[in-house]
Amino acid sequence: MQHAEARQEDLSASREGRGRPATRDEVVVARHLEKRFGDFVAVDGIDFSVERGEVFGFLGPNGAGKTSTMRMVSCLSPVSGGELSVLGMEPNAHGPEIRRRLGLVPQDDTLDLELSVRDNLYLYGRYFDLPRREVRQRVERLLEFAHLSEKGDEEVDNLSGGMKRRLTIARALISEPELVILDEPTTGLDPQARHLLWDRLYRLKQEGVTLVITTHYMDEAEQLCDRLVVMDKGKIVAAGSPRQLIDTYSTREVAELRFGVDENAAAAERLAELAARVEVLPDRVLLYTDDGDEALRAALGLGLRPEASLVRRSSLEDVFLRLTGRSLVD
Repeated sequence: MQHAEARQEDLSASREGRGRPATRDEVVVARHLEKRFGDFVAVDGIDFSVERGEVFGFLGPNGAGKTSTMRMVSCLSPVSGGELSVLGMEPNAHGPEIRRRLGLVPQDDTLDLELSVRDNLYLYGRYFDLPRREVRQRVERLLEFAHLSEKGDEEVDNLSGGMKRRLTIARALISEPELVILDEPTTGLDPQARHLLWDRLYRLKQEGVTLVITTHYMDEAEQLCDRLVVMDKGKIVAAGSPRQLIDTYSTREVAELRFGVDENAAAAERLAELAARVEVLPDRVLLYTDDGDEALRAALGLGLRPEASLVRRSSLEDVFLRLTGRSLVD
């Protein structure tokens, strides 16, 4: 009941914010924002705001409405209903002006593979009518920022996936934007490349750039985001900092117990009184509790002998799966 009440309070506070004018510190403000495709409602009356200089995240399963929301904020798709302000302007009326002041990192790299790394940046910079000398200076700074200085004359087609992703981010920064939108920035990268990109994004935040990120990686959201929203079926189902969401929708720790094949469900029935919530998965039983070690001791006291067990802290992934479910969404 406490989780449900807290969730209702979050959503009620969001509703009360409708109609409130944007402040100087809010780069993006959405009030009852909608996106419809015929009879299909992709974004269903959501409210959120992004403050200047913060990293704001959107989490949600496939089809939750994240991409549709990002396309409206990026001025790539018109708003169907409600209100949206980006950099103090309405996208439907001032799209070109907004796009000149933001950087966009799409999920798929759209680099010119036959050109060099340096030429990719230079040509993109010229789209903004910047003086040639200024573009060249920015290109060299961005090559250093992206750890690509030694690859400047290399054809893009020869780069690794991580290098291409860093180049795509560097390209989005050539106009020195106030707001950068990143759609799944580290999808498909190995851990080393992901951590290097996290470092680059953190440096941008330190420089005062506002970042809006969509991601499927819960650890990425925990590491990078100051605040985030969880979307499901076109609606925002939770909002807050990663720590606030964990405190509200989960417990301090999770005990994982693995029993034999087809034994988890029967074991879970005996474990039901040992935790605030018990979840049965095909390969293990999860006990949500504030003291995982005590829960394991109590399980052993019942005569249960798991094949393996561990205690870990609750994570944003626990919150995400509780709010959106564990079923696959195509």
